[in-house]
Amino acid sequence: MKLLKKTLIMNIGQFLYALGITMTINANQGLSPWTVFHQGVGLKLGMTIGQATILVGFVIMAVNFLFKEKIGWSTVANMALVGLYIDFLMFNHLVPIFESLAMSYAMMFLGMFLVGLSTAIYVGVGWGSGPRDGLVAVLAQRTPLQVKTIRSGIESIALVLGFFMGGKVGLGTAVMAVTVGFFVNLAFRIMKFNVTRIEHHFIDEQFRGLAERWMAKEGGALQMNAVLAEGILSYKEKK
Repeated sequence: MKLLKKTLIMNIGQFLYALGITMTINANQGLSPWTVFHQGVGLKLGMTIGQATILVGFVIMAVNFLFKEKIGWSTVANMALVGLYIDFLMFNHLVPIFESLAMSYAMMFLGMFLVGLSTAIYVGVGWGSGPRDGLVAVLAQRTPLQVKTIRSGIESIALVLGFFMGGKVGLGTAVMAVTVGFFVNLAFRIMKFNVTRIEHHFIDEQFRGLAERWMAKEGGALQMNAVLAEGILSYKEKK
């Protein structure tokens, strides 16, 4: 897959991820655990949810980096773009708010499905996953706990902290916590996405590869210059 195509697909995935999150917000039935935390951080620091999403993502990515977790371009894009897209969608009122309870829940469920679908799209590019998934990986490598337990624990902490900072918790929060796994897995099955089969290429590896190719090219050029110089000297001696 060529670079431009991969970049486009990655950006589409990030936009759909933001669209899914915005749909769960505008369902107005309570926020998902991480969004509760982002809203709480935003309220405390005078930020939008999108800006708080970027800030939290950056902090988590920095922590992951300190623990030597691999960082890919999709990791950076997820940290930066999702928050920007959320604010773009919300400020321009591109996602409706329904009065009907049934329509609100339908939009919330569709939003969770889009989160799963978009994850399959942008992770499938092979440039890493989001910072929050990286944090789960960091803890899984350093504790005896299972990934499911770690993820649930992190989201529970985010939910509690966000609630005490003023984040909105409702019945929909509990519904999303229980059903998000189903909708994400459904999206993965439809996309025939298997995360274990993805071969990721991370930023440090890509820069290392570029450096090695440059060194090889420079080495070849130096070797050619040496051969030419030797040939010139030999010609002059014969003259």
